[in-house]
Amino acid sequence: MVKTLPLGKLNFDILERLLEKYPGVLDERLVVGPKVGEDAAIIDFPDRYLVAKTDPITFAMDEIGWYAVHINANDVAIRGAKPRWFQSAILLPEGRATEGLVEEIFGQMSRACRELGVTIVGGHTEITHALDRPIVVGSMFGEVEKGKLVTTSGARPGDDILLTKGIVIEGTAVIAREKQGDLRKRGYDEKFIRRCMGYLYEPGISVVKDALVANQFQIHSMHDPTEGGLATGLYEMARASGVGMLIYGDKIDLLPDSKRLCAEYGLNPLGTITSGSLVLAADPENAQKVLEAYLSSGIKASVIGRVEEGSFGIKILKDGRTADLKWSEKDEITKIFE
Repeated sequence: MVKTLPLGKLNFDILERLLEKYPGVLDERLVVGPKVGEDAAIIDFPDRYLVAKTDPITFAMDEIGWYAVHINANDVAIRGAKPRWFQSAILLPEGRATEGLVEEIFGQMSRACRELGVTIVGGHTEITHALDRPIVVGSMFGEVEKGKLVTTSGARPGDDILLTKGIVIEGTAVIAREKQGDLRKRGYDEKFIRRCMGYLYEPGISVVKDALVANQFQIHSMHDPTEGGLATGLYEMARASGVGMLIYGDKIDLLPDSKRLCAEYGLNPLGTITSGSLVLAADPENAQKVLEAYLSSGIKASVIGRVEEGSFGIKILKDGRTADLKWSEKDEITKIFE
């Protein structure tokens, strides 16, 4: 019997093998190409770099067009780039697609692009067999000065690791939006549910501002943890950079609403989808400058760890005890759909 692959991100070892085996045509202008942990491609132009990213939205139905723009913009911004151009492939379920649904998704994408100053440049839309919900695959392009480029793979031993806002921001919104009926049955009041649904906007899943504020200083690495939560995001950064990490578990901010929902559905917060959180690495002096800039910009942030040599591994210090940081390609959020 052929073994099928589990739900979630493709196993990193499999992905890495396939990327090495099937590179297509090599191009000397490709500065950063497909690699585990790297969030967007970098293509060399004479006076700047073009940043290119593609990402699907599969978990969320509500506000799916808005999601697609912001999620892709995040991965462009963490390169230090300004998101500029967006296109999408919109796949709609046969028998359930209506003109109103299509217009709603288009309107969501337009609203998100206006928020970010992004131009919609094209895409594709179709009604597709065997889907049970809409899927939007977005592609975002941006540009950055060559001296301002940041990669995921640049973290260095001795760097401080910073986290903005906290974790499970997107997860909180997804749970509230997908399970609002169930939450009412479990006794949660409407005010709580609406507040959690609003986590899309406050604290918000965009890290474009977070990334561009940080990039005023010398940043070695930035990463936008999404599926698999903070734990997988840290693993991706460490793997891309060839380093280890010591994470201060007691310094990781988990908002009370998020903690409550994760406990309700038995989700590990460190492994739950967390768009809206930005992780970055910089030497301690520059990390302090970033924290000061965040304070003046109204962005909550803290130091949650230190980059170590690769032989150290990835460990978490919590309640005075140190253990290996556990991560998984499968996001905890999938439990609410089972």
